[in-house]
Amino acid sequence: MKSLLKFITCGSVDDGKSTLIGHILYDAKLLYADQKRALELDSRVGSRGGAIDYSLLLDGLMAEREQGITIDVAYRYFTTDHRSFIVADTPGHEEYTRNMAVGASFADLAIILVDAKRGVLVQTRRHARICALMGIRHFVFAVNKMDLIGFDQQRFAKIEAEIGALISELSLENTAIIPVSATEGDNVTKKSDNLPWYTGTPLLAYLEAVHVDNATDEAGFYMPVQRVCRPNHTFRGFQGQIEAGSISVGDEITALPSNEQVLVKSLHVTDKEVKTAQKGQPATIQLDKEVDVSRGCVLVKDANITTGKSFLSTLLWMDDSELTPGSDYLIKLGTKLLPGFVTEVKYKIDVNTGEHLATGSLKKNEIAVCEISLCEKVVLDEFKAHKTLGELILIDRITNMTSACGIVDSILDDERNRSDRVSFEYQGLKARGDIFEEFYYNTDSFSLAKYKPAAHTYTIGDAIPVIGESYQYPKNLDILVLRDWTAISLRDQKITAIKSIDDYEYTGVPISNGRGFAINVKSENELRDFLADYQKVNDENEAELLNKWVSFDTYRRVIFHSNYWEI
Repeated sequence: MKSLLKFITCGSVDDGKSTLIGHILYDAKLLYADQKRALELDSRVGSRGGAIDYSLLLDGLMAEREQGITIDVAYRYFTTDHRSFIVADTPGHEEYTRNMAVGASFADLAIILVDAKRGVLVQTRRHARICALMGIRHFVFAVNKMDLIGFDQQRFAKIEAEIGALISELSLENTAIIPVSATEGDNVTKKSDNLPWYTGTPLLAYLEAVHVDNATDEAGFYMPVQRVCRPNHTFRGFQGQIEAGSISVGDEITALPSNEQVLVKSLHVTDKEVKTAQKGQPATIQLDKEVDVSRGCVLVKDANITTGKSFLSTLLWMDDSELTPGSDYLIKLGTKLLPGFVTEVKYKIDVNTGEHLATGSLKKNEIAVCEISLCEKVVLDEFKAHKTLGELILIDRITNMTSACGIVDSILDDERNRSDRVSFEYQGLKARGDIFEEFYYNTDSFSLAKYKPAAHTYTIGDAIPVIGESYQYPKNLDILVLRDWTAISLRDQKITAIKSIDDYEYTGVPISNGRGFAINVKSENELRDFLADYQKVNDENEAELLNKWVSFDTYRRVIFHSNYWEI
């Protein structure tokens, strides 16, 4: 069976992307007779004086032919004696960067064209960066239009150096630089006599031979659940594509985010019952007992996957309207779709230099690192570890248009590394506290958001900041971090004790929880009642507990701010 290579062509406007692929199809005799005849007839009224215009094979829209540019992504399937291919010919114009990113999302390899007359341009850099962002690990830089510079080796060497600098800047691996003439066919499907100084392989031969292995996933099995299958009352199966590893009947797996342990009762691949299924196969998994699993959950075995609701993401902004912190969207991550909002734009990336630039907003086609918060915990991971659980899109909740695509860089509330984000620590006790977060109402986006200052870990003897822009705590305060079952005693603004709540006794000092909300207890008995209620809390009655025992506005307030992201 022939291997399949999925690749895209990209680069700046008029670099010859469509012409290149058209020439491969034509020279390799991969066209039907009527396609070849139609191409020859269409070329007679084109811009090449009757010579064959190979780009017409890919540019099918009337607007594309009128303007001589690619607008939409054109997909073509073809096969040679050595390999099968699916190619996405993507637009080069900055206005259609969204379309180019869509094409990049499916590819294993990118051919980035560089005009031999113009060298590496801003759009060349943008497309290379987007390809790397979308997980492409194999690159071919095709230096095109060598015929227009007389096949000059010195000019090629100069462009080769520019490309080398870009490869180094983006830390690209598995790269090749090939001189070609897409119009005349030099070095496209066979070596050219006009390039005697080039000792490498022609482009098509390289594509036929290159070994592409984009396995980014760590060891273990995982399958995001896409659908629950209930054909009758006796069968309940969970369907999805296996993204890594293999699974067999009888294996013990974990359902995330509930962390329930279950056994695999039966396995189906398409309509056939099997004993084992593996990566890439669409599977239906029946479990040995009823568990809380639905679309967006993930079934795992021996996979280091976590849950979280706050993370850093590198985003390509594709919306005509600007992105401002505090804006809320529907966020699709894996098979889960849920509300969330961009809490902060950390910095944007200059596509020309790679420099990190401070900014308070993001415009169309800009790339930035942002902090994103979700309305609930979901199964996710860093893109470099588990690709499917680390890629996302932002959807405008009004227009339902895709506003951005991106990847998860790091998880801010990752339970696997909770010790790295503690606020209080003493003799093995560690507690997370959000009492130093500021609460702001963004007057630009009409939404509430939290701003997180730089993390700091405090211990006994340290003074802590009791006054912020949106909070003011008493100098004597007891803090109960309930999720970590730890009590912190603050006297005269200094930490005097960090202990288990089991060892804590009420002394009449005001009490707050780890988020800085006042706990309304006035005696030891009330404290014990509150803790007993907390032990029974779940997602359904948590709000009831907070309304009964907790006050937001005792030590905290929400303030209006138009540019809190610049703090």
